[in-house]
Amino acid sequence: MEIGRDLLDSLDHYMPLMVLKYLDDPSDIVRVGSVSRGWRDFVISNSLCRQLCIRLFPQLSSVVSVVDISERAGMPADVGTSRSIESENKEREHRVYASLARGLISPEVGDCVLEAISASSTDNFPEESIRYTLEARDRVGRRASYWSSSGQSNPAVPEKLIYKLHSDFCIVTEISVQPFQGNHVDIMTLYSVRFRMGHPILPYDSQDFHMDGKQPSDDKFVWTYASQEFPMAQENRLQKFRFPQPVLCIGGFLMIELLGRVQRQEMDGLLYICVTHVQVVVRSLSPVFGVERHEPCGKFRLRFNPKAKYSTPGGTDDPDYTQAAPETGDDVHASRSLLFPPKASPVPWNLENSCAGLPSSTIGFSH
Repeated sequence: MEIGRDLLDSLDHYMPLMVLKYLDDPSDIVRVGSVSRGWRDFVISNSLCRQLCIRLFPQLSSVVSVVDISERAGMPADVGTSRSIESENKEREHRVYASLARGLISPEVGDCVLEAISASSTDNFPEESIRYTLEARDRVGRRASYWSSSGQSNPAVPEKLIYKLHSDFCIVTEISVQPFQGNHVDIMTLYSVRFRMGHPILPYDSQDFHMDGKQPSDDKFVWTYASQEFPMAQENRLQKFRFPQPVLCIGGFLMIELLGRVQRQEMDGLLYICVTHVQVVVRSLSPVFGVERHEPCGKFRLRFNPKAKYSTPGGTDDPDYTQAAPETGDDVHASRSLLFPPKASPVPWNLENSCAGLPSSTIGFSH
């Protein structure tokens, strides 16, 4: 090969593309793009950072466009040749997805508060409301703190609890549920659980969605993810259910399906389901990233704020607290190894204008 000649010029287009598609860390892709202007153009024009994000979380294939809100103010409408506009769009896409890829592999988690939306039924409202699953104490006043369904004679009738997450764009790694054990009862109240995540059909309005004690509101949502069914141990403890792979929740709503009634009440002979504690381990991507209006077909626009920092709600008593993400390649690779197959030989992260910081949120309901 001629000395000083770029290897990229000596290969057919598809060969380096096939090789680079095997890169599974944003640091590697950024480093490839820093070799030369030709390599940078190759990385950007082939949307390698976007492809990496979609490989990590296939739900991101539903993104129809990206919006950098820092460009909205004081910027004229698209002006220039179609070629220059296309180039600017590609540069924006690369910048957004490179930053998103970094956020997706961060392991940071923290505590935050969720909002109870609705329960499919409630036995004694408001004394046994779903809102008590947000209570950190075991008892409120002189009574135990828990949610209880209404009674059913058919053990197969399920129950559904719906919650709003702190972030409309976050990664869920595990959920924990603790069934309620009544006095002098040796068995728990349900056989298994299943989890769904999604977004509301219409813009969120708390007055329209809070249906606790009235009727289920799950028909107001589109559930884009459904987990496997997890068996519930007949033990009075907080039981952890970890997903095989982290789940990207787009829209910020969670439904917990409670399946199989076990506990029969002596007074009326009916079967009930009762829950005290729930915890959801979440890594928030807000406010750096968010989603804009979902289309009926499930497509959405990805919103990016490069000037924002990832918030850590509940991680400190300071409401303005923010936490920066790792700045070194070692940290980026260490983060990824906790979620995906480990990769050796870390390289520095040097993306210009990259966002700093990624904490997350352990979303906790408690009885």
